[in-house]
Amino acid sequence: MAGTNGTPGPPGTPGTPRVLRAMNDRAALDLLLEHGPLSRTRIGKLTGLSKPTASQLLARLEAAGLVRATGTSEGRPGPNAQLYSVDPAAAYAAGLDVNPYRIRAAVADVTGRTVGEFRLPTPGRHPSQPVVRQVTDALDGAVKAAGLARADVHRLVIGTPGAFDPNTGRLRYASHLPGWHSPAILDELAAALPMPVEYENDVNLVAIAEQRLGSARGHQDFVLLWNQEGLGAALVLGGRLHRGWTGGAGEVGFLPVPGAPLVRQVTRANSGGFQELAGAQVVPKLARRLGIEDLPSGPYTEAAAALVARAADHAGGPHRELLTAYATRLATGLASLVSVLDPELVVLSGSALTAGGEVLRALVQAELEELAASRPRLVMGGVRERPVLRGALESALAATRDEVFDTSR
Repeated sequence: MAGTNGTPGPPGTPGTPRVLRAMNDRAALDLLLEHGPLSRTRIGKLTGLSKPTASQLLARLEAAGLVRATGTSEGRPGPNAQLYSVDPAAAYAAGLDVNPYRIRAAVADVTGRTVGEFRLPTPGRHPSQPVVRQVTDALDGAVKAAGLARADVHRLVIGTPGAFDPNTGRLRYASHLPGWHSPAILDELAAALPMPVEYENDVNLVAIAEQRLGSARGHQDFVLLWNQEGLGAALVLGGRLHRGWTGGAGEVGFLPVPGAPLVRQVTRANSGGFQELAGAQVVPKLARRLGIEDLPSGPYTEAAAALVARAADHAGGPHRELLTAYATRLATGLASLVSVLDPELVVLSGSALTAGGEVLRALVQAELEELAASRPRLVMGGVRERPVLRGALESALAATRDEVFDTSR
């Protein structure tokens, strides 16, 4: 196509047949991901393309290794129609969920189906292996479980507590994560891994999972409150994560709140007022104070979830007092967030929250309506199974699809 001055336009100029074809290709691929196998006629109707154009599109995508024929439609009048779906082997992406005790790794094909998982224990304050070795071992374990090679993975997203400061490249707000604070860690990982690697805060990844797959679908402004090993939040404004200048937006555990002693040097203490008031570690302490016996054993996160679940099943007595006190503490910190951000929706996630179900949600909602000027809707998170890892995979898949599904090149 010629440019406005009569000279040939550059490749990919908006409005050229090449770009329009690429736009149609991507629209068809997205429809196949959303709806599953579709016939040529159905793709034509959903995209507005004619039958010949839809046929050409499918032939082009099949030749590019992006779609494949997957059988025929049945149960309708007339001849059976050939069905097409996205080829799962067109690309693979990986995600890692890192905390002080273990690294979970998973590989997904381009359709989003998890094809391999691996868990690498990382106990102790001083890692027995360098972090780079831990990451590569965890990734290789998931890759092997998927029957793939490391080179088959197009992109990796790693989720950690805290955040890597975009100005310095150093991990902040996560002093409890051993081995990850070297200023050279990102360069060392880049040198060891053959694919693009991105890093994201673990709670932000939970928000991505909820926005794509869970309770925040269709919402452009929401806050996700996470309560598990630590207390944190993810802030989604205008459909995009707000990370802040140093990546620390949402580190609400450091938030000073009424009802908790003022914590100074919060990053050194790795705690703050809201964490001390409503973190998962306070639930067993509250239960003990209320005279609740037979406290669960094990890590405090598991004990907190078990106590909250047990309390939600009781209509009265000390268990209901425990749940009410916990809801008030949660609402105290949430009121500050709601007053500043005025979100449409608040999603409660993490085992210390989701264990309380609708009973805890209703108590927090009632308290928040007393403490905050605006009244966002509160919902429990919908992604319960490994939400950090699922968010890492969704983030990696989004970038991988943008690259692999681009047929304009």
